[in-house]
Amino acid sequence: MSPKAKGTSLRELPVLVVSALVLSIIVKTFLVQFFYIPSGSMENTLQVNDRVGVNKFAALYSDIKRGEVVVFRDPANWLSESYDDTTGIRKLVKETLVFVGILPDPAKQYLIKRVIGVGGDRVVCCNQEGNLEVNGIAIDEPYVYEGDKPSDSEFDVKVPEGFIWVMGDHRGASADSRFHTDDPNKGMVPLDKVTGRALFVIWPFKHLGVLDAGEYLSQIPVKQNN
Repeated sequence: MSPKAKGTSLRELPVLVVSALVLSIIVKTFLVQFFYIPSGSMENTLQVNDRVGVNKFAALYSDIKRGEVVVFRDPANWLSESYDDTTGIRKLVKETLVFVGILPDPAKQYLIKRVIGVGGDRVVCCNQEGNLEVNGIAIDEPYVYEGDKPSDSEFDVKVPEGFIWVMGDHRGASADSRFHTDDPNKGMVPLDKVTGRALFVIWPFKHLGVLDAGEYLSQIPVKQNN
C-alpha cells in the first residue's frame, strides 16, 4: 500500500468509527436492543444468563398483544435499587457496551414478563379446573414452568386501556402483576413503560431460537371497557 493510500485510510478511520457508533445508537434507540436475563422468573422459556433481542420498533408502532414476551421499565418500584461495583477497564468496557446498545443501561431497571391481559380484558384466576380465564375463556399455557400452577394466588382484574397485565412463565418464582396490586397501577404495566417485544434468544448458542408468542392467547376476543 502506498503512503498516500495509508494516509487516506487513516483519515477515514475516525469517520468509520463515528459512523458505526451513530448507526449502533440508531439501532438501539429505534430497532433492536439486547437484554440480559438475571433471574429464573421466565423459566423454562428463558434461562438465567440468556441474552435476548428486543424489537423496539414494533412496540412503538403496533399494539402489544397477549402472549408476547415484553421488556418494560420498572413501573412502580417492583425492583430493589441496583448497585454496580464494576471498576477500571471493565467499567469502561461495560459503559461502552451500554452506550452502543449491546447492554441495557443499569441505571434503568427493566423486567421481562409475558402479557396475559391487554386493555379491555378481564383476567381471572382460577376456574374449577385451575386454569386462568381471559374474558371468560379458559386458556392453555404450555409455556408455564413444569409443575407450577397457573397461579398460587387468586385474582379477578379488569385491565384498563393503556395498560397490560403481565406474568412470568415460572409462576412460582415470579413477582409479577399479581404481587403489586397495591401499587398505584394496581399491578398493571403502563404501555409507555414497555421497551419492546422479546423475539429471540441470541446467547448462549445452545438456547438460540425464537420465543413462543402464546398464539392461543391472541385468538381470544378483547372485551372493550365500558
